Amino acid sequence: MPITRRRFLITAAAAASAPAFLRATDKAGVKPPILGQGEFQYEAIHDWGELPRTIQYGNTHGVCEDSQGNIYIHHTVYANSDSLDTMVVFDSKGKFVRSWGRQYKGGAHGLTVRKEGSEEFLYLCDYEHGIVTKRTLKGEEVFTLGYPAESEAYKPKDQTSTVPYRPTNVAIAPSGDIYVGDGYGSSFINQYNARAEFIRSFGGFGKADDQLDCPHGLWVDTRKPDTLLLVVTDRGNSRLHRFTLDGKHVDNILGTSKMPCNLNERNGNVVVPDLLSKVVILDRGNQAVATLGEGEYSKQDWSTVRNQAARTFVPGRFVCPHGACFDHEGNIFVVEWVESGRVTKLRHIA
Repeated sequence: MPITRRRFLITAAAAASAPAFLRATDKAGVKPPILGQGEFQYEAIHDWGELPRTIQYGNTHGVCEDSQGNIYIHHTVYANSDSLDTMVVFDSKGKFVRSWGRQYKGGAHGLTVRKEGSEEFLYLCDYEHGIVTKRTLKGEEVFTLGYPAESEAYKPKDQTSTVPYRPTNVAIAPSGDIYVGDGYGSSFINQYNARAEFIRSFGGFGKADDQLDCPHGLWVDTRKPDTLLLVVTDRGNSRLHRFTLDGKHVDNILGTSKMPCNLNERNGNVVVPDLLSKVVILDRGNQAVATLGEGEYSKQDWSTVRNQAARTFVPGRFVCPHGACFDHEGNIFVVEWVESGRVTKLRHIA
């Protein structure tokens, strides 16, 4: 995640306003902590999933669930891992199913699942190798998108220069149109049709209403069928940025998170992982109804903490939430941008 490798300090004021987490004990020891408020309370089960000994997580970047309840984790691979597979698949109970994707080592990032007819497909982003690829659930290639040379936005100014392109995530519209966020490159959104043919680029680096600064995650909001919108986590500008599906600015949603990374929706609610140590849940009106883990590292260097061993992480606290998704039961899976990888299941209890 090269564009954010700098030091961030979370202020003490943020910690003072953050919700506390509950911890209970029994004869066996410490139970998983409870996070959240009201009807949005979750039991935090850290280090979820029976990872084979041959696989050691690198930065855990993406997570999604297929229609069978299987959970997919996209990670960059730890330096000492025997297996170089970047995609790890578990069943709903956390039992290892399979792994694949060694070609994405070091750049594995965005991950989206979509049902098309009777079959499901995964859309993967690899920022290090500059590709977006559509794959079957077992990893067979359907197509791969490379550098968007068709776009005027990526035409070089001279023969010695190139316009940076490092895609971070994708969203798919009901029509099949594909939206690619060039989050670590030039901050454009590149739109393709279902046949992977280029349509347009919009956005680009800046702070204006029609610009973006690290369009890290994307989601097509279908909650109002008559008004479909593309929602982008405009991370560098600390906002959720909404566009029409043809790339016209609509508005910005402010104040929900400082460094929003991605979005996932279930029954009208949207989960937004924030890289600065929290996970936010928004309702249909895009108002925050729950904040999980905010402010836990207010007096420590955030960059230092994320490089520590997983065993040093405090239960009930998030370090760098990077991806999150609801499962079919309303639980939430959170993966974090930490060097040793971290997968947490938030089991819904209220």
